[in-house]
Amino acid sequence: MPGGYMWHVQSPETSASAVSRLPRGLPPGSKPRWYQPVALFVDIAGTAVPVALLFRHHGQPHPLTSAAVAALAWLLVQAFRQRYTRRAIGESRGALPVLHDWLILLGVLAFVYVAADLHHGQLVSLGALLPALVLTLACRKLTFHHLARTRRAAQGVVRVLLLGEPSAVESVAGHLAGHTNHPYVVVGVVALGSAPLDAGLRLAARLPDEAETAPGADTTLVLAASAELRVDLVLVAAGRVMSGARLRQLSWGLHDAGLELAVAPGLVEVAPKRVETTSAAGMALLRIAPPVRRGMQPVLKTVLDRVLAVLGIAVVSPLLFGIALAVKLTSRGPVFYRSERVGQNGVPFMMWKFRSMKVGADAMKAELAGENENDGAMFKMRRDPRVTRVGRLLRRTSLDELPQLLNVVSGQMSLVGPRPPLPDEVATYSETERRRLAVRPGMTGLWQISGRSDLSWDETVALDLSYVDNWSFTSDVDVMARTLRAVVDGRGAY
Repeated sequence: MPGGYMWHVQSPETSASAVSRLPRGLPPGSKPRWYQPVALFVDIAGTAVPVALLFRHHGQPHPLTSAAVAALAWLLVQAFRQRYTRRAIGESRGALPVLHDWLILLGVLAFVYVAADLHHGQLVSLGALLPALVLTLACRKLTFHHLARTRRAAQGVVRVLLLGEPSAVESVAGHLAGHTNHPYVVVGVVALGSAPLDAGLRLAARLPDEAETAPGADTTLVLAASAELRVDLVLVAAGRVMSGARLRQLSWGLHDAGLELAVAPGLVEVAPKRVETTSAAGMALLRIAPPVRRGMQPVLKTVLDRVLAVLGIAVVSPLLFGIALAVKLTSRGPVFYRSERVGQNGVPFMMWKFRSMKVGADAMKAELAGENENDGAMFKMRRDPRVTRVGRLLRRTSLDELPQLLNVVSGQMSLVGPRPPLPDEVATYSETERRRLAVRPGMTGLWQISGRSDLSWDETVALDLSYVDNWSFTSDVDVMARTLRAVVDGRGAY
């Protein structure tokens, strides 16, 4: 997962000391001031300099004017897409948004050159604009990783005052504490009602039930708590007591005082692209788009899976032969290991792998049950005695999974998807966990690029459910691109 500042709720003493280390009186989501000028400089220089040099070298007309126009167009495209705002800068390292912006740039410049009746070489122009794509992406990654380190040092965070019923605020606070890819740090709680609150959360104030509340009383108490804790944002956890009319009164008071307000509706693992704001009869609504299950995107995924799997088998066939030979010569038993797994909609299939364990390893699993290092349905051991010497290398590099390309060709698996589970794991699944079976399992997925075996069971399930509900074709491309780095790194592979 992307790095960030993690806030652990443990005890009143821990909470108070940690809060005291946070910066005071900073703007919401305050970040180092050099992010914007560096981003602007990289985008201007990374576009203008290559265009000017290449156009002059290849004798293209108006090299300096073309360089200025290209740099200005790149700035305007990103400004229009709000890439330079303090809220957005440093928050994304993904390649797809940059590529999208760059393709828009190509379209804008093509229109300008046609309108101006210019005759630049197409290949020269494309080559001159490629550095802008590469340098902008590198700058995004730099600021992203720097911001992650900054937030781990309790800087660049948004100080949050949580407001709601104790059970609701505890749930929201726990969810924020369990993830690191956000800037929010809960520094205090305003509880609604008299129910007890988790001792690890700092109680800043209590508001009575709505029936006992006079107009403006909520705003006065919340503003007093906000001033004391120097908060940047008031986050309301949706619940039974906070009615729409009461929330509206509170929003008026906070906004008049210059304080931001956000509402947590209780939805988790829903990608922003699926959320649409709308209204009916003056009432604000959140429309949640259903997961993509039909249409061209799933068809394109299936076609691409099988085409790439066939090409992959052809390209790595010498490597497959070498691995097979190494497995055969270093340990007794077959080259391949076939394991029954549960696929889409609970349909079982036989998954292929290179054998990385001794013969009879499945029978030894019961004896090693007490050594399981995973906290859920999966069985994982960091130093599993059943793994062969060659098997350790294959697992470390994920080369043992290459035969699963055959499962992809047959349509039983996908290149990207949830981890393929064993039948005995599925037998213990809750209704929530069974939702992982709504799509085809994959050779790689969010679980692999996020730590693999180092993840807890709950983290693995959360990642798989996020994939199932928020899948898109472009997200598959991003996962495959990041899988290479995860395989080279080898973290969590054993």
